[in-house]
Amino acid sequence: MDFAAAGLLDGLEGPERQARQELLERLAADGVGLDELRDAVAEDRLVLLPVERELGGTLSGEEVARRAGVDIDPLMQMRRALGFPAVKPDEPVWSEEDVTAAKSLKRFLDAGMPEEAVMEVTRVLGEGMSRLSTTITGAFADTYLEPGDNERDVALRYAAMAKQLLPSMAPVLNAALEAYVRESARRGIIGRGELERGHLANEEQVVVCFADLVGFTSLGGRLEVEELGSVARQLAELAGDVATPPVRLVKTIGDAAMFVSPEASALVAAALSLVEAVESADLPALRAGLASGPVINRAGDWYGNAVNLASRVTGVARPASVLCTEDVRDAALDGFAWSSAGRFRLKGVDERQPLYRARRLEEGPDQPSADRERRASKSRDRRSRRATKPTGGRPRR
Repeated sequence: MDFAAAGLLDGLEGPERQARQELLERLAADGVGLDELRDAVAEDRLVLLPVERELGGTLSGEEVARRAGVDIDPLMQMRRALGFPAVKPDEPVWSEEDVTAAKSLKRFLDAGMPEEAVMEVTRVLGEGMSRLSTTITGAFADTYLEPGDNERDVALRYAAMAKQLLPSMAPVLNAALEAYVRESARRGIIGRGELERGHLANEEQVVVCFADLVGFTSLGGRLEVEELGSVARQLAELAGDVATPPVRLVKTIGDAAMFVSPEASALVAAALSLVEAVESADLPALRAGLASGPVINRAGDWYGNAVNLASRVTGVARPASVLCTEDVRDAALDGFAWSSAGRFRLKGVDERQPLYRARRLEEGPDQPSADRERRASKSRDRRSRRATKPTGGRPRR
């Protein structure tokens, strides 16, 4: 191929041009066509093309279905449920691992699991794998990308590391899945009612907590994207630290975290610990809102009025505070110091809701919290400096 004539070497000179030339020659020898090379260059993913080739598939969906003994339709639905774009049954985008996965799909269906349930599990798997793969890619870049690298060296290094390290992820994923299923079994309840109905309870009575960083959105105008990512990562780590049973961390999304617990006191304590941990980490102030009620757990997420109410309560909470509805306060009354925050009109709620601020018992409801005391101290210092500072100019009459 004449890569220069195709415009694939435009703007490059010296060693940089030579490195791309050698990379293009390797890819062309491996069967990559000119159009695919041109698209990769235009999309700035030429260095990742060897990884794609290393992990890419050579089988069609029809062949995978035949070898696994499954119908093509559920196989194609499984691919879409994982979040991948639709393909034709004869496109060679499948791998040997897909054959193994299709055989597992067949075992689930043969065991009597409804196809809808299998696809729901697959959708949740796809959402988690999407986040995991993005995180792994970022970790690879941070670890193996060096200043002054050229495209050829990075491409070959990434392909080699992907071939070497990705198989090592399978035992980690299997162990994590078993641990989570084991923990779910430990938390689950199958009593007489569930046996009579033939399914688990549709609703579960829990306490829900949302917590978010105050002013995180405005930070986007002052901090680099990498710094914002660091803040979000620190919040996720701190949220995981405070989520000890019976408190469960449901998810973190950027500047926010969601928790649930069957015990109000445990969740209030976790929210206070997270507020304190965020302050100690010198992050933007955190606020949290808690509500309780019947909710539904579907596909790893939670739905119900209590979820919406906890989100609304968080929206009116002051920085560095934990705000709770009346029923949460009543359920955790003896374990904390409480003070009335007033009645609030919340979106979607007809009547004004009485809300209460939770504090540690040693702090007391009528004593200023540590952050308020610090602010008051700083304010007194500023007033003192202004009082002693010379005014200059002509004296007042």
